[in-house]
Amino acid sequence: SFPAAVRGGREQAGGRILRAPIRLPEHTMTPNRPYLIRALYEWILDNGMTPHLLVDTSRPETFVPVQFVRDGRIVLNISPSAVRDLTLGNDRIAFSARFGGTPMDVGLPVAAVLGLYARENGRGMLFPEEEPAAETEEDPDPDRPGGAGTPRKERPRLKVVK
Repeated sequence: SFPAAVRGGREQAGGRILRAPIRLPEHTMTPNRPYLIRALYEWILDNGMTPHLLVDTSRPETFVPVQFVRDGRIVLNISPSAVRDLTLGNDRIAFSARFGGTPMDVGLPVAAVLGLYARENGRGMLFPEEEPAAETEEDPDPDRPGGAGTPRKERPRLKVVK
């Protein structure tokens, strides 16, 4: 079981995980990436291996030691022996660690995680890079389910290239 910080604020009672439901529009779900990260982290540790995060450092609000960044990416060892105060939240990942002997607080959005894998055998998962949200416009059709004023994705457009 995860320590409280890793569980992202969930409380356990009688073997059940209690959490206030997130209110979203009908048929909308939250991203699965934070849940997969927590599951992979636990799986890697349960198998006695070392979890490593592959991070896209170009994302806003990503605070990592820049001297270890290569080609806009960094690999971070997030094993319990390497980090302190690890939080694997739904929106952010944060912890304290030493880099070259210097202590540092690390923080990054979950969307910046490109993968989580075991150092010893490379098993884990790579995530697709998230694309920026598509532009939306108001739906003028009040008879359509969802009604007028609900955002809709912009329709794709073709461009002739000569």
